[in-house]
Amino acid sequence: MDIRLEWGPEGVAALGADCAVLVVVDVLSFCTTTDLVLGNGGRVLPVRWRDHRGEEAAKARGAILAGESEWTLRPSSVTQIPSGTLLALPSPNGATLCDAAATTGAEVLAGCLRNASAVAARAAELADGRPIGAGAIVAALDGYGRLSAEARLAAIAAKAIDIAEALTECSSGRELAAAGHANDVALAAELDTSGTVPVLRNGILEDS
Repeated sequence: MDIRLEWGPEGVAALGADCAVLVVVDVLSFCTTTDLVLGNGGRVLPVRWRDHRGEEAAKARGAILAGESEWTLRPSSVTQIPSGTLLALPSPNGATLCDAAATTGAEVLAGCLRNASAVAARAAELADGRPIGAGAIVAALDGYGRLSAEARLAAIAAKAIDIAEALTECSSGRELAAAGHANDVALAAELDTSGTVPVLRNGILEDS
């Protein structure tokens, strides 16, 4: 199959050996925050969750660690982040998976709803006819090639529902809203509002 869909660390391991491009998708936090940072002219250094050695290494590279300043993993915290900022961004899902994907030899992109079409177009360009492993980006890859069964289901679901409404009503969205972070969900639900394409280069996500 040309486009495949898997989940979590096991998915990275399963797809990493065969796919030319891996797209990591973590919509409600890491990838949306990354999109906003890059959209403001910054860069993101993914750090594995609770990896103190990785955090220290990131700071040694000149990165500002999220959580030690006004900027955090929450998308709404970085909407005004200054251009040129290198933000070390730990997260249990997106950042950890980016770090794992970097060891596979595949091109690694970070996608979310905001930049879905832009990331899909760049992924297809980088893959150049070879397989792509992706998450919610599969709906925007329609026409690239044959989809695995999991990818077909994801694409059908994405096209059949109101994405913003679904994100608001899912358990994670409701949990964030109940904690007073409804704006983070709203930022994450903005489909195709961004043209940024976060590509991992030397451990740092930059707009390609």
